[in-house]
Amino acid sequence: MPPVQITINNKKTIIVNGGKSLLTTLADEKIFLPTACGGRGICGLCRLKILTGGGNLTDAEQRKLKDDEKKSNVRLACQITVSGDLNIEIPERLLTLGEYKCKCTEILDVASEVRQLRLELIEPRTIDYIPGQYVQVFVPACEKSPQPVSRAYSISSDPADKNFIELIARRTPGGISSTYFFEYLKVGDELKFTGPYGQFKISQTQSPMVFIAGGSGMAPIKCMLHYLKNTGSKRQAVYYFGANKVSELVWPELMRQFEKDLPNFRFVPVIADPQEKWAGQRGLVTEAVKRDLKNAEQYEAYLCGSPGMVDAAIKTLKELEISDDKIFYDKLTPNSQ
Repeated sequence: MPPVQITINNKKTIIVNGGKSLLTTLADEKIFLPTACGGRGICGLCRLKILTGGGNLTDAEQRKLKDDEKKSNVRLACQITVSGDLNIEIPERLLTLGEYKCKCTEILDVASEVRQLRLELIEPRTIDYIPGQYVQVFVPACEKSPQPVSRAYSISSDPADKNFIELIARRTPGGISSTYFFEYLKVGDELKFTGPYGQFKISQTQSPMVFIAGGSGMAPIKCMLHYLKNTGSKRQAVYYFGANKVSELVWPELMRQFEKDLPNFRFVPVIADPQEKWAGQRGLVTEAVKRDLKNAEQYEAYLCGSPGMVDAAIKTLKELEISDDKIFYDKLTPNSQ
């Protein structure tokens, strides 16, 4: 196939070989679009605008894109095979993202089927990010997957630590990256990741805050709590964390320490399994929020978890008269791990 020309934002032109997806082709040129599903058109994170070229919409794009996006020539980069010249638009912030080489220096089991990974930076040596953002980790080929894949993981560590990041991985049956992290990764192994990505972040208002999360949705919330501590925040904040069993609670001791360090912070773990021995709140996490949160309309809400949990939480918050512009969330793609 002859070389192909890709024009980016009517400013930069690159010459590439055709035949690969646009997502992979751009990554080969060190332009890293977000993705969490391994290029299967499921997560929808690799959206960009195609001004010319690109061919017809795939079935995955027909399902994932909204009607107004289709009319505006929004496409999924993972679904476009580079076979001819393209003129594309990419948000400028994505053109400055970096690729990082790192070494795994610590692996800790922090709850049932949940593992914390510490990745010490090798090149470059430091990283800056906004609490709430995520990175895309390149998972090497292994028995589970003969080809390397990339998966999205939220940063959970203290943003004041610039020389390493911490991530949490939840074991997912059949998951490529979680299988690698639980069965293959060893301390001392080297990995690569790109980023940081995402617009999930704390506002700079002084409104009270309600955090709602479940499972590995704990990761960005923990990072945000470190930030609130580091900045001496006095904002009123309550954090509802939902789990099926007590053994699935992630960092309960650390959350209690945050209650000591942050004068107006309260942690409310909620256990769903009625058979569990548990003296705290029970039921669905959204039920606890509805029972507990007073003067809810004054709050800003920060949500992270499965799409089902986030959608249920949004519904509950709207019933409590919290407006859309005060609800911020990050949905964890089911296929992201």
